[in-house]
Amino acid sequence: MNNQTSKTSTLLITAICFLAFFLFGLTDNLKGPTLPPMLAELNINYGTGGNIFFSEYVGFLIATLVTGILADRFGLKLVIVLAGVFLAIGVGGYSLLNTPFLLSASIFIIGIGLGAFELGPNAVIVSIYHKQKGLYLNLMSVMHGLGSMIAPLFASWLFSMEVSWRIVYRWDLLLIGVFLLLALLLKFPQPEEKSALDFRSIPQVAFRRHMPFYYVAMLFYVASEIGLASWMVVYLQDARGLDTAASNNYLAFFFGMLMLGRFLGSFIVSRLGYLLSTLLASLLAIISLVIGIFTSFSLFLPLTGLFFSIIFPTLTAAASDAEHENTNTILGVLFTFSGLGGVVGPWLVAWSSDLFGLQAGFTTTLLLTGLTFLFILILYKRSRHEQNT
Repeated sequence: MNNQTSKTSTLLITAICFLAFFLFGLTDNLKGPTLPPMLAELNINYGTGGNIFFSEYVGFLIATLVTGILADRFGLKLVIVLAGVFLAIGVGGYSLLNTPFLLSASIFIIGIGLGAFELGPNAVIVSIYHKQKGLYLNLMSVMHGLGSMIAPLFASWLFSMEVSWRIVYRWDLLLIGVFLLLALLLKFPQPEEKSALDFRSIPQVAFRRHMPFYYVAMLFYVASEIGLASWMVVYLQDARGLDTAASNNYLAFFFGMLMLGRFLGSFIVSRLGYLLSTLLASLLAIISLVIGIFTSFSLFLPLTGLFFSIIFPTLTAAASDAEHENTNTILGVLFTFSGLGGVVGPWLVAWSSDLFGLQAGFTTTLLLTGLTFLFILILYKRSRHEQNT
């Protein structure tokens, strides 16, 4: 393969990974703006709605663990194609079925697809951009932010034409089809050493040294981000009295801030250091949430996205630097914990809202962000200690 062909292939692979993350953000974040009409149509409470979301992140959690091992054994193309297939099946079912159980099953399948998306494109970028992975992981996450920002705006536009929340999801199937076609045509990097499918080896491979702190930090971060994104529209409507258009615009602004922060942060994190960058970002996120929740300045809730923005991709880069063997398996475990965070966050907000009121329930996002800061601080101090010894 000549150098020009290699560059072209790398560019095409990078483009499909960026498209995957755009689709990831769009699909995952249609659920927030469609939650109020879905609750109303099915006549269910916050807790039952939380259970439906819970199913998505159970699927996500399972997929991230399994796909890391599949990628090490069979390669990343299989993982990425399977992601598109599961996403198409899940979105189709979610837009057609009409009971909480069947919707939970459909969104569970969506979760499997999203979990495979989480592992696949991240692992591809890590494998082809060894020295610039922090830059490209953050830039790829910009596409996630763009899709996430478009989701509530797109939903709000369709709602203004009195379109059902189910139709909103059906439009997503067109982009999934385009992605699948492109993914089938492209050739992805193969694992350097194919390993046996052995779940028993995971503790020895993925839990060395201080890797567990990365996993727990990621768990609490994702729990906070997904909890905030999933319930912001409901919170702003029911607790702050905003109308449908305004609350969806706030959610779009949140994802716009995620996108902007990741774009700007992609040029900063390598210079400042991965762990120090995420430590400062989580501290600023805490401050923004305190203002947004406990004062009348609701705009600080979506502004938190600016500070959240770099945490996920930069922690991913830091974790991949910490261990250089069995990278896909390690990333799979990291994203499994992020999936667990996705389970915990919306579920915790939902049920604490039912038990103690929506204001108290939404405040759990602040607690989760504080725990994120704590575990990144532990990692930062341990890293500094290793450098000085």
